[in-house]
Amino acid sequence: MILRFTLPFHTTWGQRLVVCGSEPSLGSWNLAQALNLHYSPASGIWSHEISLPDDQAGTVEYKYILLDERTGNEDWEWGANRRVEYDGRQFSRIVQEDYWRAAAQPENELHTAAFTQALMRRPARPASKAAAATKPAARLADSVVRFQLVAPRVDSDHLLCVLGSDPALGAWDARKAVLLSDTSYPTWTADVALEHPERTTQYKYGIWDPREKKILHLEAGDDRVISPSADRKTLRVRADEGFRYPTGHWRGAGVALPVFALRSRRGLGVGEFPDLKLLIDWAASTGLKMVQILPINDTTATHTWVDSYPYAAISVFALHPQYLNLDEIAEFREAADRQELEKLRDEFNELDFVDYEPVMKAKWQFIKTLYQQEKAAFLADPEFQAFREEQKSWLVPYAAFSALRDRFHTADFSQWPAEFQTPQNLDELTAETQPDFDEFGLHFFTQFHLDKQLREAVEYARQSGVVMKGDLPIGIYRHSADAWTQPELYHMDQQAGAPPDDFSTTGQNWRFPTYNWERMAEDGYLWWKQRMSHLARYFDALRIDHILGFFRIWEMPGHSVEGLLGHFSPALPLHRHEIEQRLGWFDHGRLCEPYIRWHILTDIFKEQAEAVKNEFLDEASFGVFHLKETVRTQRQIEALFEQKLAADPHNSEHYVWLRTSLYKLVNEVLFVPAEQADFYHPRITLPKTYSFRELDEPSRHRLHDLYNDFFYRRHEEFWRDQGMVKLPAVRYATNMLICGEDLGMVPESVPGVMKALGILGLNIQRMPSDPSVEFGHPNAAPYLSVVSPGSHDMSTVRGWWEEDPIRTQRFFENTLGHWGEAAPYYCEPWVAREITAQHLHSPAMWAVFPLQDLLAMDADLRRANPLDEQINVPSNPTHFWKYRLHLNLEDLVQEVGFNHEVQQLVIKSHRLQVY
Repeated sequence: MILRFTLPFHTTWGQRLVVCGSEPSLGSWNLAQALNLHYSPASGIWSHEISLPDDQAGTVEYKYILLDERTGNEDWEWGANRRVEYDGRQFSRIVQEDYWRAAAQPENELHTAAFTQALMRRPARPASKAAAATKPAARLADSVVRFQLVAPRVDSDHLLCVLGSDPALGAWDARKAVLLSDTSYPTWTADVALEHPERTTQYKYGIWDPREKKILHLEAGDDRVISPSADRKTLRVRADEGFRYPTGHWRGAGVALPVFALRSRRGLGVGEFPDLKLLIDWAASTGLKMVQILPINDTTATHTWVDSYPYAAISVFALHPQYLNLDEIAEFREAADRQELEKLRDEFNELDFVDYEPVMKAKWQFIKTLYQQEKAAFLADPEFQAFREEQKSWLVPYAAFSALRDRFHTADFSQWPAEFQTPQNLDELTAETQPDFDEFGLHFFTQFHLDKQLREAVEYARQSGVVMKGDLPIGIYRHSADAWTQPELYHMDQQAGAPPDDFSTTGQNWRFPTYNWERMAEDGYLWWKQRMSHLARYFDALRIDHILGFFRIWEMPGHSVEGLLGHFSPALPLHRHEIEQRLGWFDHGRLCEPYIRWHILTDIFKEQAEAVKNEFLDEASFGVFHLKETVRTQRQIEALFEQKLAADPHNSEHYVWLRTSLYKLVNEVLFVPAEQADFYHPRITLPKTYSFRELDEPSRHRLHDLYNDFFYRRHEEFWRDQGMVKLPAVRYATNMLICGEDLGMVPESVPGVMKALGILGLNIQRMPSDPSVEFGHPNAAPYLSVVSPGSHDMSTVRGWWEEDPIRTQRFFENTLGHWGEAAPYYCEPWVAREITAQHLHSPAMWAVFPLQDLLAMDADLRRANPLDEQINVPSNPTHFWKYRLHLNLEDLVQEVGFNHEVQQLVIKSHRLQVY
């Protein structure tokens, strides 16, 4: 039999099309041996054919590739491999009438799991019945047309149909439309033997309501056309371009809240995975189609409140034990345990914040009791055994790491006994036959039940038509199972963070090691693919934290505490000769050593200047000072003041001020050294230094030009290439909808790369990407983006409203449109409602709101003090993440009036409708 490929496509000189696939005649996926297509100028169609066995049935997979002989580019069409099933006993010829699938199209993102697994999830139907209803039998001698359309955007209660001029397609009688099968959703198919194949056939696809038995929407645009054919025993596969919706792009709305902040009556002082079902119920009742959370990985490093920081995971795979609901595991056999649990539940649930340490202490106590109680049945459970085998690559190292952390009272594995500092024989170490197995078995038990409870909540969300959106932290914790098992993947002597921004004027130092991208590339970014695959176990959408890190990360040496002495990595540093050429001179002491003069000391330290000079400085010459050897670095200063604070806690306020002021002296440089000798990076925000201001005017002018060129022009193509190498491996490792947190100092190349890869950007009204405006407007957001009034790193809308009344007045007039009116001092409910509505009417695919900002619309439901609603303060590296919703979710679900108001806002913005 013959398989013919046809593809209408316009090329330019030097371009050609090939088809590569699973058959030897298609190159067996070797592009060098792909099948060349031939172009017909008369029809504008590229085509060629291959032979397949006459007496067999099988499947061919293939893709089209555009080759450019001028540039050497090889552009594979977007999407999964095409598949054609053939049966030489039924047809002697198959003609694939395909269309090119272009990358970077907005509708491509509707093919992600967010839509196919949750929003447009197909209900279970009897397969045989569906096939019989939508696939007319074709006689052997017939010429059959297979209508094939990839269309994920079809409501779960609806079907696709095809209506056309041929009597077999209903002769344009809508009641006789042919229904397509969703057996291979999101691909819809129907085989039709046309009654008049010798005539031109016109047709269109439509949305069919099976309950009303009518077409709801017929697609827009001109009729599709099938050319006449006299072929017999031929299958024509009309692999059509997408459904042409008459109602524009799909748009949805969602809510954001960390799991730890969920409050329910059954929780133990902290949100737990089963509580997600309550939030999902509330979201579904209000028309919100997404629930977005913060990272949920285990962060247990110190067993103190410091572990509340959700971005410092000790494993990028393991889940945090705080989210485990004890009741869903088993009931305690001992009455005393049951009474103690209820007593602590009442006590912790009375608190208006997450009291991390007591909660975790209690939780571990109960988990250990349940483990011993259920141990025999648990270890024999086939479901656990399957889980352990499937997840062993991370589960065994994690259990070993966690047990050794507790055995040696530190997560810093460099402090463990030598035989444990590098992992070895972990299967043997954690074997059930070992006398100390319970140390490790406890963590197997905990992770198994966490995984089970989370997957139940995720499946509940999918069944409710709600997308669960997770969060991927950009870094890993320095003392983690990941660093313990694969230290070669990280630069352990460096620190990751962010340059100065609206969150922190001195930059952010997350203290995570940076990635060794060169080593990661050697195995095709396997670690990232494993990480993404594991996240896809739980989520259909994902926020990538600080996606700029895939282009370049802000890297600081180990001796830095603040972020100002960092540099972008990778980067193209300046050689001293280039600096000398651009500046006209190079003096290492003046440019690269802290610039400290007496008048600077008096400006920073005021009347304390003399005491500071005597204790911390050496005088190099009159009025010129150097820091003493013991306080040359910020880490040395930090260590010294830790001792002072411990010895004299009553003077802590003074010591913190003094320490911060000494950090300023260390930062007083204009260039920081690169790894290579004689290469340097300009210090970020150097125009704000005393050192810069006290240069002569020509030097200031030339240095400012060099600075702007370095940070805003020199690296654009370089960083674009970095992103295009690293991000595709992460983006295409799963079918999740990917959103990137692209706030801060964003290279110009980033939006283009994200668009090319179908990654949604983030638009925060208070942090506009356009530097020429003070506030972003949701109406200016592109379709492939998420708009939000704020994030977990910001004050809520109500808190922000009260921070600066003058700025608020400008926002009230210029962004909300209240020209000439006085802004209310407090963010009144009607103001919060206007801000919410403004975001909902944005053209962006998603509008996602912190729950606190939605509750701000109701005077009775919102929290009394907006300052208690902020989740994180990025400028504070020791922030206690303890925010907890002040309402029980059980009660919020019952707030009919408020929930109706939210739903009406969503409906009016057309974010609740599928078409």
